[in-house]
Amino acid sequence: MVAQNPTILTTPRILAAMTSAVSRLIKAVTDTHVALIRLTHGRFGARIGSVRFCVLTTTGRKSGVERHNPLAWFPHDDGLVVIASAGGSDHHPAWYLNLVANPLVSVEIDGVDRPMTARTASDAEKAKVWPGIVATAKNFEGYQTRTSRNIPVVILRPRQN
Repeated sequence: MVAQNPTILTTPRILAAMTSAVSRLIKAVTDTHVALIRLTHGRFGARIGSVRFCVLTTTGRKSGVERHNPLAWFPHDDGLVVIASAGGSDHHPAWYLNLVANPLVSVEIDGVDRPMTARTASDAEKAKVWPGIVATAKNFEGYQTRTSRNIPVVILRPRQN
């Protein structure tokens, strides 16, 4: 049997390194976006075109650590909705899995932290709000087309502390 030289890069090693690098880059961009929104109380980074962004804080379902994500949000009744698109990935984003496990979240908009309770919209509720979402942010329509999963719409309602 011939021993493999660990210094020789193989296709799986190259792909693993690229995936790791992309993951680190995405985390860095996300962390920077959150910091920009928070430090400027929403004056910078909280609006791109007609789409507004909030910082959603969830509790890690495994770690128990607070997690912060910048998300597009859309007004809905007395609360708002966010979309668990993950850019059209075939997997739900981690923040969505976290809020399913613990629906007590907070949302920061324009420097104001709002305690909220999250729940996944029913199919009927999604059908009602989806046209308004894609009218404002057409990219979500492409994300839904790209994936085989039903992208969740999350309804966030204000709660008392």
